[in-house]
Amino acid sequence: MKKILISALLLCAAGLAQAEKADSYKPTEIKFDQVDVDDVKQIRTFTGNVILTRGTLQMKSSKAVVTQDPEGYQYVTLTSVPGTPATFRQKRDGEGEQWVEGEAERIEYDGKIELVKLFNKAKVRRLEGSKPSDEVQGEFIYYDSRKEFFSVKNTATGESKPGGGRGTMVIQPSAKRPPPDAPAQQPPAGK
Repeated sequence: MKKILISALLLCAAGLAQAEKADSYKPTEIKFDQVDVDDVKQIRTFTGNVILTRGTLQMKSSKAVVTQDPEGYQYVTLTSVPGTPATFRQKRDGEGEQWVEGEAERIEYDGKIELVKLFNKAKVRRLEGSKPSDEVQGEFIYYDSRKEFFSVKNTATGESKPGGGRGTMVIQPSAKRPPPDAPAQQPPAGK
């Protein structure tokens, strides 16, 4: 029963994950205080108030290591400092101002398959404009924006173990709240 409930919640919340597809084809801009570049190994280590932007995708941390494979795909590892988590934010495809954002002590981003892994004190939330909507948190979150799928595990290793931590999910109601001056609805007759 517990597995069925968790699966149902994950299916309901899968809408958290659809990222703006056009971001894949945009250049990456990185702002930082310092950078060390190893062109032979294609490793760039940025430190100090790092802000990485590609289209609507924005990632922030105190340190970011960016690598690039021979095909040109980028991989980013963001690490935080105590009290300030690494973060990401991205516009979702679709109408209106729909966003997804997350935070954790460490975030790994795979640009080839558009996969985000959040480690330690991880949170992912959906926003409609600036208004928070659904949210999930746990020790590890695996978030695949292409497949509209995410998974939460109770340890920072990406495994679920008996006695590990617990996750939390908040799903906002989809029904709109009636205006304050609207009359209360009566239940159907005979019930």
